[in-house]
Amino acid sequence: MTAAADSPASATRVRLVSTSFFALFAIVGLVLYGLPLYYDFFVKELGWTRAEVTSGNMIGKVLIGPLFGFLAGSLIDRVGPRKPMMAGIVVASLALVGLGSVQTIALFYVFYAMNALGYVLAGPLPNQVLLSRNFKESRGKAMGIAYVGIGIGFFFVPQITKYLIGTVGWRTALMALGGLVVLVAMPLVLLLREGEGPAAAAQAGAPKAPLGEHLKGKNFYILALGSMASIGAVGGAIQHFKMMLTIDKGWSQPEALNIISMIAVVSLIGRFGAGWLADKIGPKRVMLIVYALVTAAMLILVSGAEGSTIYLYVLCFGLGLGGEYLIIPLMAAQLYGTAVLGRIMGIILTADGVAEALFPWIVGKLHDSTGGYSAGFQLLAALAAFGAVAVAMLPGKRPAGASA
Repeated sequence: MTAAADSPASATRVRLVSTSFFALFAIVGLVLYGLPLYYDFFVKELGWTRAEVTSGNMIGKVLIGPLFGFLAGSLIDRVGPRKPMMAGIVVASLALVGLGSVQTIALFYVFYAMNALGYVLAGPLPNQVLLSRNFKESRGKAMGIAYVGIGIGFFFVPQITKYLIGTVGWRTALMALGGLVVLVAMPLVLLLREGEGPAAAAQAGAPKAPLGEHLKGKNFYILALGSMASIGAVGGAIQHFKMMLTIDKGWSQPEALNIISMIAVVSLIGRFGAGWLADKIGPKRVMLIVYALVTAAMLILVSGAEGSTIYLYVLCFGLGLGGEYLIIPLMAAQLYGTAVLGRIMGIILTADGVAEALFPWIVGKLHDSTGGYSAGFQLLAALAAFGAVAVAMLPGKRPAGASA
């Protein structure tokens, strides 16, 4: 099969990448990175602790991830990403509208569970499968371009939040963000056709590839543990960063939101650069670079991130964040091929989601008990370093027998 036959036609390639770009812009850029920008309002206006405001994400991911993560991966392998993505976009939008109206912690948990379900159905998992199935030689580049959508969404959401909060207040701002999610993500998903592209079409008619053998090998567990560790560290930093700036350090809302937008700009380089480099030097080397950058960023937080070092944090964390979520499916595709990628990533993303939710809550509990972030950030630094060590143990080449 020629390289041209490995990927869909040019117009279809553009449409597929654009679909993932806007879906990830909304579900990850606006929702995942947008919600922590409102945590300080829950703390200050509703009197909740930091452990409580981060526990919504934890409970949602711990309940929804294990229950639906693997099922979503299996569903996407069977019927394709279109229908799950449509449902996920609607659920994520309704979750934001609900979170903008809550007064009680019980409803906060309900809407955060809906948010987690929307993320599972319409976030990275279906988009990773969509692009991995339809691209081979330029898989990393396609993923990199699509994941730039996350960075652009991450850049705009602090500025959108700053404007909306100043105009209509934080509650209405959250509701408006929910409406924006549907407007941005849904149109191209509605145009998506299942089984398009030679790679996807070939897989659609093939017998379902067995998964059991892959789960017996050590590489699966190394990849899962390594990604859990690094994403747990990233999640802890993201969810507490604005609260640290506005409550602990006394920064104004515009100052804090602007520095977060700076991280988002740097992450754009990391997102596209990680995908491009993965095609050139292989996913493992890029994964090591990414995890080393995350570790460096956590160490800067441990040091206090005062004065000019905050900009060094912006650089290291932004670049690491940019490559973090993108490089995992590229590494998994190299290890296991694309026939089982939906199910493999369903398991790994479920585990990653639990870590991403659990460690911010632990950091919040440590802050509530000690009055500061020192112990929590030390934990995140150790976690990130563990992730880098785990990745170093993965093979650098495709194992024999893995499909393309």
